[in-house]
Amino acid sequence: MPFGYYGYYFDPTYILVLIGALICMFASIGVNSAMRKYQNVRNCSGITGADAAMRILRYQGITDVRVECLNQGQGDHYDPRSRAVRLSYENYHSASVTAVAVAAHECGHAAQHHEEYAMLKIRSAFAPVANIGSSLGFPIIILGVILGWSQILIEIGIWAFALGVIFQLITLPVEFDASRRALQTVSGYGILTEEEKKGGKKVLTAAAWTYVAATAAALLQLLRLVLLFGGRRRDD
Repeated sequence: MPFGYYGYYFDPTYILVLIGALICMFASIGVNSAMRKYQNVRNCSGITGADAAMRILRYQGITDVRVECLNQGQGDHYDPRSRAVRLSYENYHSASVTAVAVAAHECGHAAQHHEEYAMLKIRSAFAPVANIGSSLGFPIIILGVILGWSQILIEIGIWAFALGVIFQLITLPVEFDASRRALQTVSGYGILTEEEKKGGKKVLTAAAWTYVAATAAALLQLLRLVLLFGGRRRDD
């Protein structure tokens, strides 16, 4: 089917983009709902996210990782280069179930780094290549089209985009493992009660599904690129 068809009629591959967008939207709604619900539930110990993070790191013998407070609006994360668990302003100061669960999750990443968890090492090593591929994938494909449907350039662009998708696939087990560690530590160290742990699990499960959704959307986008451009030759 000639490419011009897509310029004048409905492109059926947009359905894949729509499906991906809907998956991400529902995952976002789910995580926001769970976060808000348990942000309003104060844990019985009155431990803030910062207190929980410092306690977990201390109990696990991780002494070279700092716990830092970010500005309002900035997201929680673990920075392996600076060896810092960085919590959002809200989670750093809050004593909610959500704050403790999120803090424990980021400490899970710190523990992975401390133990040289294999999948984290693979993800860290792959990240620079994936970032380049994600940035250059679409421009290379467009350049290939402009230069007379250069199939070599188009295929290079598709493979470059695929590197970003592979990175997201590698990220999934890293995130799920960090959540598993988080749930073990909050109950094992008596930070949350068993009932509160259930709430924390809902928060972390909802957050994990956002990674699954993003990966599914990226896979659908990759499939769309293959359907649109893979093996296509310019019509003479």
